[in-house]
Amino acid sequence: MNISGQLEHKFCTFDSQISGRDGSQIEGYASFFDVCDQGGDIVKPGAYTASLQTLGKQGRKVKMLWQHDPSQPIGVWDHVTEDRKGLFVKGRILTVVERGREAAALIAAGAIDGLSIGYRTRSAGKTAQGKRLLTDLDLWEVSLVTFPMALQARVAAKEGADCEGGSPDAEWGDLAAAFQAAREHL
Repeated sequence: MNISGQLEHKFCTFDSQISGRDGSQIEGYASFFDVCDQGGDIVKPGAYTASLQTLGKQGRKVKMLWQHDPSQPIGVWDHVTEDRKGLFVKGRILTVVERGREAAALIAAGAIDGLSIGYRTRSAGKTAQGKRLLTDLDLWEVSLVTFPMALQARVAAKEGADCEGGSPDAEWGDLAAAFQAAREHL
């Protein structure tokens, strides 16, 4: 449980379904179910259901931000839904916004390929190994980010890599964790 009440973040990369029509249409998975990330967290199916229903009833949408900066919205998520794999998002980067133009260019060049969710934990448990099981999340935003936390989301990642390391991407995971720690410190 997030006792401090601060917004938390989880990182994924765009999967192979990312599209880049006219540089502004994007889609991909912002979160995968039952996959342990570099922070030792596992999001369970249904974790976003209540939050998405509440947003829908209130006529609000999940925000699209640049690097989790609330002062830098860069687009609109038109479609946010849970499916059997995870949290699927589809939206438009607003290229009339300076940071949106930059983001679209970085995505087109392959320099940015990460998605990250900003959320508050409403309910969580623990596995026997001490991993946090996230079962009910209050989703606030999905950001385009540089460094993904969930390395398993990479198209080039090895299938079946466990969350204890042992993956060729472990060094990248250490780097991502260092950047995440630095971001939290700031």
